[in-house]
Amino acid sequence: MTLVDDLTWRGLIQDSTDPAALAAALSGDPITFYVGFDPTAASLHCGHLMQVCTARRLQQAGHRPLLLVGGATGQIGDPRESSERSLNPPEVVSGWVERIRNQLAPFVTYEGDSAATMVNNLDWTGPTSVIEFLRDVGKHFPVNKMLARDVVRNRLESGISFTEFSYQLLQSNDFYQLHVRHGCALQFGGSDQWGNITAGVDFVRRRGAGPVHAFVTPLVLKADGTKFGKTEGGAVWLDPEMTSPYAFYQFWINADDRDVNNYLRYFSFKSREELEELEKATADRPQARLAQRALAEEITALVHGPAEAAQAIAASQALFGRGSLDELSSDTLRAALGEAGLLSVRGEMPNYATLLKETGLVASANEARRTINEGGAYVNNERITDGEAVPTADALLHGQFLVLRRGKRTFAGVEYTA
Repeated sequence: MTLVDDLTWRGLIQDSTDPAALAAALSGDPITFYVGFDPTAASLHCGHLMQVCTARRLQQAGHRPLLLVGGATGQIGDPRESSERSLNPPEVVSGWVERIRNQLAPFVTYEGDSAATMVNNLDWTGPTSVIEFLRDVGKHFPVNKMLARDVVRNRLESGISFTEFSYQLLQSNDFYQLHVRHGCALQFGGSDQWGNITAGVDFVRRRGAGPVHAFVTPLVLKADGTKFGKTEGGAVWLDPEMTSPYAFYQFWINADDRDVNNYLRYFSFKSREELEELEKATADRPQARLAQRALAEEITALVHGPAEAAQAIAASQALFGRGSLDELSSDTLRAALGEAGLLSVRGEMPNYATLLKETGLVASANEARRTINEGGAYVNNERITDGEAVPTADALLHGQFLVLRRGKRTFAGVEYTA
């Protein structure tokens, strides 16, 4: 199977400038390609994994990645359908550039014939004067074509600034500069970037360079119509300080059955044969959630490392009584309990019946006692037999945590401070 065949089977090519030319380019000698990330926040999120993983696939096939983090375009912002973006201070954007460069670093290799290179478009945009930019770049962009772009046309009535209107010129110039400086012959991105990307291909041609190629991946929506990478708590970030590895793992574990096979094709590096076998096993035993478990383990290990993935798996099992809580680190335990609900207790420790009520596992003290008498309440996976008993210091995990559980599936945490 060729690289393009694999990308097509996985559903990763929604549109391309010339399918036959793209297939020929990716099947021949190694080429240099680029994908860009604008620093509009302190971290990338799950939605960016589509491009990150696709870049990794192309490098594994022998092609050379240029990972662009937009120190220039990040100060401007690609137009949104809804409204004008707020401009972030240059020093904030600069800090985000470094954070995102560090996040991208583990996904590709920087050695060998296909070694990746990090680039920043501020390096060539920053020194360019307004006159130079208008003469060398702006002259090649017919305004009528720019006005025809969907996002611009939709914003004309409500208003769009010249700043955001000009974003397409900056991104197009990036492709030209990377072509001249690094021999870049391919750009890809999300399908919402199709207008910008094709404008870049046309700009390279107008400057007498090329040929160059482009394709876009589909935007991912969940089966229920909500945006991929979003939860009730907000975006699922790649930064472990913004979304814990445990919460990240749970996001994938909780993937809808209708979505998980697509996610596996998009994000997993298992072969087609392995994925088809996993799809069949999941269809035969959907209650086992085999696909979700395989996906969550692989992606968590890829983003956060095997050790954090192992901790997340251990926590997922131990919190429901299928493993030892003693094996969990303090950070993993706090993150997991924080997701479920973590009650802070300072000073005198209440009894178990009160703790069950205060954590929200039961509605009242009477219900707490009834649950305990019926054998349905647990502390640290041990059945509670006396609701009036008070937890001792020996019961505290890492000297500060209790894991309370009602039945098999509902748990909450207590964090104790003397």
